Amino acid sequence: MNHDCVIGVDCGTSAVKAAVWKSDGQAAASGRVSLEIENPRPSFYEQDPEDWVEGFYGAVRQAVDTAGKKAHIHAISVSHQRETFVPVKGRPLRKAILWMDRRADPMVYSLRSRIGQERFRAITGKTLSGNLSLVKLAWLREEERDVFTSAAFFCDVQSYILKVLTGNLVTGTGSADPMGLFDMPLHRWSEEVLSMIDLDEKKLPPVLEPGSVAGYLREGPARKCGLEKGIPVVIGLGDGQSAGMGCGITGGGESYLSLGTSVVSGTIGENFIAEPEFRTSFGGIQGSYFFETVILGGAHTLTWFFEKLNPGAKEAFLRKKADTLEPGSGGLLMVPYLNGAMNPYWDQEARGIIIGLSLNHGPEHIYRSILEGIAFEQRLHTDGLDRALKSHGAPTVSSYVVSGGGSFNDLWLQIIADVTGRRVCRTLGNEAGALGAGILAATAAGFYPDVRSAAASMVRRDSKSIEPIREAQDVYDSLYRERYTKLYPAVSGI
Repeated sequence: MNHDCVIGVDCGTSAVKAAVWKSDGQAAASGRVSLEIENPRPSFYEQDPEDWVEGFYGAVRQAVDTAGKKAHIHAISVSHQRETFVPVKGRPLRKAILWMDRRADPMVYSLRSRIGQERFRAITGKTLSGNLSLVKLAWLREEERDVFTSAAFFCDVQSYILKVLTGNLVTGTGSADPMGLFDMPLHRWSEEVLSMIDLDEKKLPPVLEPGSVAGYLREGPARKCGLEKGIPVVIGLGDGQSAGMGCGITGGGESYLSLGTSVVSGTIGENFIAEPEFRTSFGGIQGSYFFETVILGGAHTLTWFFEKLNPGAKEAFLRKKADTLEPGSGGLLMVPYLNGAMNPYWDQEARGIIIGLSLNHGPEHIYRSILEGIAFEQRLHTDGLDRALKSHGAPTVSSYVVSGGGSFNDLWLQIIADVTGRRVCRTLGNEAGALGAGILAATAAGFYPDVRSAAASMVRRDSKSIEPIREAQDVYDSLYRERYTKLYPAVSGI
């Protein structure tokens, strides 16, 4: 029996992951190819864009070979790392500069002084910060002017891959807007922002809506993927919005929560709202917006703890010991700004804080304090988002739908529920970004009449949710109000 299927591909920072999805949302097969991150100098992070393409071919080929001939592929769509870009002129003129790159941070202040945060936010939905492509393009203009001026195009990850697959240079609104160059209210590249760095709009790809057909798979790429040529290639989203789609976030009242290297969360709305407490991007449903918050030091903080402070330790063992501790980690409090702070402070110079250390504390206390600190920061983010949503008459967030590697950490999920006072449930499966791409592909293929219907049928969640425990919630609420919310402002002097 043949199965009608689509392919969703998530071209992330560390790997390309592909999944063959049946029309009912069941994963028929998957593939994965790791990507190398180059670090030529401190704070410089780059990738060879050809690795994206080869990773795409390899991951899709693995998934297709595993699914077998019974899987009839109707469409492909791509989710991808955001803000990363590469200058091209027939071929790449240099390595791609990644979203996590910090080389251009000193240029943020001069750019802010030229346009002002409120004006920039009203245009782009973003606070002007070092992660945006705009800032790194400004650096490229100053430091590698030959590359900047000779580039025919500056491509985000999706547009680069689509050009190779289909021969058409296009991107999507949900890929363009994260760059910080797009006028979200006017739905076009912003003349005002581009003029700040003397960038010609003709050097940026044409922009289509998510779910549109970008083109059709050419013979060469089709052969390398193990597919037939002519398959529709569908405009996807940045990985954050796609993960939200893959968690089934298609209406207000709930937020996706991706517990990965960074912790990203977001909810959807129908009106453009731009506030410093979050960043606004386009959603996968036409006319929708994603309101997102980001903790840069997410699971990466746990990686730091195990690699730098406790090498060789087994996380499962520490988690079991930490689970026996009372809420509050024996007086330890952690602020997870090891990699700077985005919303609500937008302070790239922010650094992590641990207070309350004594001779009575062991690794399990520090481990739990990291989980609690990220949960406190998540509450700070969602509470700020809720205030803005409420002021605009939009539904506030009452629950999280969790994905990512951290979603398997039961202790962490219970702490998040207790600290935030919100219900937590997890998705069944761990490739929300690839599923979000699959949902757009399935809709374009005609399996469903619209994106909401596709998401409702294809997303699966655990039937058991995690509810806040009242006694723990009371303890955490006091710590949050009396200590956590005051700590960073006191240290930073804001």
